[in-house]
Amino acid sequence: MKMAVIQMVSTARVGDNLQAARAAVAQAAQQGAELVVLPEYFCLMGLRDTDKRAVQEPWGDGPIQHAMAEAARAHGLWLVAGTLPLQSSDPQRVFNSSLVFSPQGECVVRYDKIHLFRLDNGSEQFDEARTIMHGQQPVGFELPSRDGHRWRVGLSVCYDLRFPELYRALQADLLLVPSAFTWGTGQAHWELLLRARAVENLAFVGAPAQGGTHDSGRRTWGHSMIIDPWGQVLAQCDDGPAVVCCELDAAQLAQRRAQLPALAHRTL
Repeated sequence: MKMAVIQMVSTARVGDNLQAARAAVAQAAQQGAELVVLPEYFCLMGLRDTDKRAVQEPWGDGPIQHAMAEAARAHGLWLVAGTLPLQSSDPQRVFNSSLVFSPQGECVVRYDKIHLFRLDNGSEQFDEARTIMHGQQPVGFELPSRDGHRWRVGLSVCYDLRFPELYRALQADLLLVPSAFTWGTGQAHWELLLRARAVENLAFVGAPAQGGTHDSGRRTWGHSMIIDPWGQVLAQCDDGPAVVCCELDAAQLAQRRAQLPALAHRTL
């Protein structure tokens, strides 16, 4: 199965971001991708954390969701819409949600980011809990690829990457990590953590990211990549907008798990 992870430098303008996302999805489709994954906050990297409240949508309706459904349907592929803000019961906070659209344009899976990022290193301060409601449950789905294999796909978002117990619970063949890592934490830990999750779970990892300087002045790390179950980076980019495509080999996955059946050796 060919997968594409999309790197973006999203702006504070939803319309521009949707246009860029649709163009990247079309480019991935031209390269033969049947699964395309957008980064966290693909639709909006606002000037302020509270900006996401102004564009929040009810689940199942709204221009952002309609645009993603149409993109999946138009190209006949599976599309994971990185994250977008969905309404919660708290008017001050939204869910940071990853939605999966089938090739028919139907939203078939929703995952609300569980772990919320907080950082204060003296020069940068982040606290997602001020504007985001955390999710409760791990979420995965079955993706029947064109070659007849059924992939178990596990969903996560950005800061979730630091919590390996989530990935154990997912029991997936392919782990997705749409992200918007800061420059500093990305430089230090991004590839290290992604490769660790791949090795620990003997799974492929697809990690699309925000990668550049945004309208607010915030700089994200980028380096979107696809990693195999042995921890090898199969494809990656640096910063700036990019489409990173790679073939995922189900036979390789089965071989690695047969040669080193670590998942069957778990005792805890």
